[in-house]
Amino acid sequence: MSSGRKCNNCGSADIEVDNARGDAVCTNCGSVLEDNIIVSEIQFEENAHGAASAVGQFVASDSRGGATAYGKFHVGTGTESREVTLRKARHGITHLCSQLRLNNHCIETACNFFKMALIRNLTRGRRNTHIYAACVYITCRTEGTSHLLIDISDVLQICCYELGRTYLKLSQSLCLNIPSIGE
Repeated sequence: MSSGRKCNNCGSADIEVDNARGDAVCTNCGSVLEDNIIVSEIQFEENAHGAASAVGQFVASDSRGGATAYGKFHVGTGTESREVTLRKARHGITHLCSQLRLNNHCIETACNFFKMALIRNLTRGRRNTHIYAACVYITCRTEGTSHLLIDISDVLQICCYELGRTYLKLSQSLCLNIPSIGE
């Protein structure tokens, strides 16, 4: 997972490079170090006549690659459960951030916090909306926006105290130094 370089934000050497998505993310602070990495590896195979041809085809990141989905089962996609979870989280976080009028940087940061929570199994046993909301609130606090916990709970129509418990659990488990409101 580590690529041998350090994070510009926190100095950690724990960098996760995902060639499928084309990005490099610090797993310590969630900062996106590199985006849209181009992979220039080409594989060739020999056909029955001895001619070489390139293997694979271009598949857009948001397509299913020609596979069909039946109900909850993704037949032939080769998609792992974690990838499906991350895709659903990105959708939920994007929807919440759009309701709060947050920019794309905040969406990316919240998705990275979610990914850090997912890696450490902090999402198990908790409602998805609570995790998304807590990640967005952590982002709001670290970015210094004026959004409060009650604003997010009002948008999602969930209990502010339950959301606060989830926020505290995530921030403590991820060892985040979140600035207090007004700093």
